[in-house]
Amino acid sequence: MKRAAALAAWLASLVACVARAADLDVHGYLDCRLVARADERSWVDGGLGKTRFGGGGMAASCAQAGLVADAVLAPALVAHAGLQYQTSGRDEVALLDAWLRWRPVSTTPLRWSARFGAFFPPVSFENDAIGWTSPWTLSSSAIDAWVGAELRAIGAEGTLEWRGERSTATGVFALMRSNDPAGELLAARGWAIGDVVSGLGSRVREPDVYAQGDHEPVPLRFNPYLENDGRVGWYAGATWDVRGVGAFTVLRYDNDADPASRSRGRSPVLSWHTDFWSVGTRTRVGGVVLLGQAMSGSTAIAPSPLFRTHTDFRAAYLLAAWDHGRWRPALRVDAFSTDQLPRSIDDRVREHGSALTLALNWRPRPWLRVTGEALHVRSWRNQREQEGAPARRDDTQLQLGVRLMF
Repeated sequence: MKRAAALAAWLASLVACVARAADLDVHGYLDCRLVARADERSWVDGGLGKTRFGGGGMAASCAQAGLVADAVLAPALVAHAGLQYQTSGRDEVALLDAWLRWRPVSTTPLRWSARFGAFFPPVSFENDAIGWTSPWTLSSSAIDAWVGAELRAIGAEGTLEWRGERSTATGVFALMRSNDPAGELLAARGWAIGDVVSGLGSRVREPDVYAQGDHEPVPLRFNPYLENDGRVGWYAGATWDVRGVGAFTVLRYDNDADPASRSRGRSPVLSWHTDFWSVGTRTRVGGVVLLGQAMSGSTAIAPSPLFRTHTDFRAAYLLAAWDHGRWRPALRVDAFSTDQLPRSIDDRVREHGSALTLALNWRPRPWLRVTGEALHVRSWRNQREQEGAPARRDDTQLQLGVRLMF
């Protein structure tokens, strides 16, 4: 527990230093867990397991901590930054996002804003708690686990909002750069269920079997936040929020990466042209919050004039959570698949699977959350056969987490 004490002291001293500034709002958390790990080796350790903690046995650690600061620099100008410490893969303190937002005061139903910097694309309905975490479960859905691992918009985003008496309509459009390798994990590893979020400049681990197939040294890591081709990507979306009914969102994302481009250096990182559609909805029935989201897209590379391949990917989830009182159970069902094309490729990689997550949250105080979670993943991925293992796996991960928030 020495690491936990040191980390708590670091967070406390940092907050004490910055809290003296005027118009500054600082929040943070420390997350410690007891885990019964799934049997298959986790993706964070170079395996093909679908859970964050793998390899079997028990483990206890303070898995991560976060710090988020928002400063009002002027009546219409806000600065934001988020930091995270995590232990999976490699101990790391990383910057998750940092941006400036200009939002003038509006006296009409129309309101606009602009954001500049590095930020998460507005994909998630689920991860709206501090540090891009979920208030319902310890493990994010397959969709949000991938978004947290590989996607970050670095550029400019504009939002236009119309506020009616009973509903609000919002449109968003962004231009972005420096995310050309995004999509590689879906092709190399497939989907996963977890809460590991890559910071800017982080190096994400590839599966060892994938590295060995490309005759690369193990462990093989890559930075998903690179600009290789000088192109500008984009996303655009719309949300309709009806008071007393719920919200519906649709988003189109395209990083517009040149699939033939790559980074410079001894170990070049390939660009993946990744695009997808995402739709989601959120509503409430009494004390129950209902979330649903689906994503469908493709990611492609063309490393030589003689070879081009793309991987189609799809995922969806439904989540129901009780949002009242000290005890707050949550249930989520995930389904996911990938398919490498064309079919003429020898040993083309495919997968399909589902996951069931059951969590029980105890919130006796605003600053304390205790969560027990059971995650069961059933998946088929033929890439496992390259490791001499069966393509089909059933894995269960159990976690007991204690989160302190301030």
